Formats: sequence, C-alpha cells, structure tokens
Amino acid sequence: MTISRRQFLGTTAAATLAGIVSAPAFAASRTFFGIATGGTGGTYYPLGGMLAQLISNTAELPDTKISATAETGNASVANAQLLGRGEIESAFAAADILDAAYNGKNQFDGTALTNLRAIGALYPETVQLVVRADSGIKEFADLKGKSISSGSPGSGQWQLLGDLLEAHGMSRDDVSEDYSSFAQSVDKIKDGNLDASLITAGLPTSSVIDLANGHDIAIVPLHGPAIAKLQETQPYYASAVIPAGSYKGVDSDVETLAVRAIWATHAEVPDDLIYAVTKALYENTETLGKVHPMGKQISLETALESVSIPVHPGAAKYYAEKGISK
Repeated sequence: MTISRRQFLGTTAAATLAGIVSAPAFAASRTFFGIATGGTGGTYYPLGGMLAQLISNTAELPDTKISATAETGNASVANAQLLGRGEIESAFAAADILDAAYNGKNQFDGTALTNLRAIGALYPETVQLVVRADSGIKEFADLKGKSISSGSPGSGQWQLLGDLLEAHGMSRDDVSEDYSSFAQSVDKIKDGNLDASLITAGLPTSSVIDLANGHDIAIVPLHGPAIAKLQETQPYYASAVIPAGSYKGVDSDVETLAVRAIWATHAEVPDDLIYAVTKALYENTETLGKVHPMGKQISLETALESVSIPVHPGAAKYYAEKGISK
C-alpha cells in the first residue's frame, strides 16, 4: 500500500467535522489511506477532505490506526489513471469515466484499467453550463462561435462537451475551446475573456457561487430532442434539475443533466481496509450532511447506483451484511 505523502485538506468544514466526530483511541501502528479528489473550485475537493477526516476519526482496524488524507487532483480521468497505476488507495470519479476506463473505451481506448474496483456511489454531479446573464447564450446552440471552457483535453468535462456538440449537430470547430479549471474559467468569465464554462459538480458549486455573488449569471438549460438523443447513447447522463435559488440570480428551475460520482479503489488494496472505510462512510452520512450539502445525497440505499465496474470485495462484504445488492 502506498505510504502517504499527502497533506490533509484543511478546510473550515473539515474542521467542523472534526468537532462533530471524536477520534478513536490511539493505536500502536498507522495505516495510510489516500483519497484523490479534484480542483479547489469543485465538490470533490471539500468533500474529500471531510471524508478523510471522518475515516481517520471513525474507521477501525485491529492494532492499527487508519490515517486518511486527501489531495487535490485533476478529477475523473486523471484519478482513474492514478488508481490504474496503483499510486493511491482511492479516488473520486464520474460513473461514465470509470466505465470507460475499466472497459478501455473513449479516452482509455486500448488501455483498459481492469484493476479498478468500486467502493460505492456518492452523489449526483450536476452539469452546469454557466454564462454571464448578458452573454446572449440562451440555448446550447447559441455557443456557436463562442468560447467555452471544458477542462483538460481528455478529461471527463472535455468528453462531455464533445458529446453535447455532437448531439446538437456541431463539432469542436464550431467553438473556441478553453482548457481551464473550474476556478480559472470563472475568473476568465469575470474578466470578459470567456463566454461560458461547462462545470460538472455537486450543487451548489463554490466556483459558481463566487461568480454569481459578483456578477449576474445564467445557467443554460440542457434539454430537448438533442439531449434525449444523447441519453440514448450515453445512459449515464441522467435528467436533472438545478432548483431555483441554487445561485444568486437563478430564479427559475433549470433542466440539465447529471452523472453520479463514484468512490473507487483498485484491486490491490486490502479487503479489511476497504471494508473499514466503506463502513465509516455509509454509517456516518448524517454527519457529512451536516457540513456539506452533497453529504445529504449520499446514502446506503443508492450505494450501488450507476456502478458498472466490479465492487471491491471489502465493500461487497459490507453491503452483503446490510442486505444491499445490485
């Protein structure tokens, strides 16, 4: 198992969580458990820090203390690759990306990562096509000739934009593509250097909150025949709604898409360790819900939803004890 080189994410919410859950008694040895998250402007980052603190305070193994840490990352594709190389014990990734990685499809063509294993499903990540209210972009087709950020080439966001363009009869040549992170793209929209950003994360997303608090924004709906066509070929894209009031200035519900986030690991991580961290998460979801909105979306009842890769034996043991099966 990888010995951690990682620094725990010192978020305010994680500190709050530490006050809610007391740490177990000191153990003689220490077992390190890493969680790869995402950029600071998304949901993976703060939630990963909180989960690491929760595991460190509640997960138990005989004669050892589990020290969980979380690190920033480049989200789903990069995280799947980290797991494939066995460079970290666990990571967050979108369900469709894990499926592509395990089966060697799309960005992973010819390089199937068959050692990937699922721990469990987390929460639905909502697709948010964010623009300034005065951009003139009302529907996806209005992006023609405009600039849009889709994240790093080969990332899940990059793949999503390609899928959306194809579904609307467009190509990447029809837009000016920017490869910024969520936080960087928001800064560019603020400065008038970018028309739109495609952001897939849990609601509300910190980078979008930041933008909405200083500028009038709009969330472009993703609906209609083109989206229905996309869902026929990409069933991981579920219909979703961004509720009115999610952000300042967003006064009506917005139809969009969502894909569930999955907590994943790899086959070489010991069964007893994965059993312990799985139990720590799903028996403390109420605690997570107190410190992060997406924590309220995580439940044992949906733990295997959208999971298409093999479940790690340690997690499967816990689910069997709880009577949960696919």
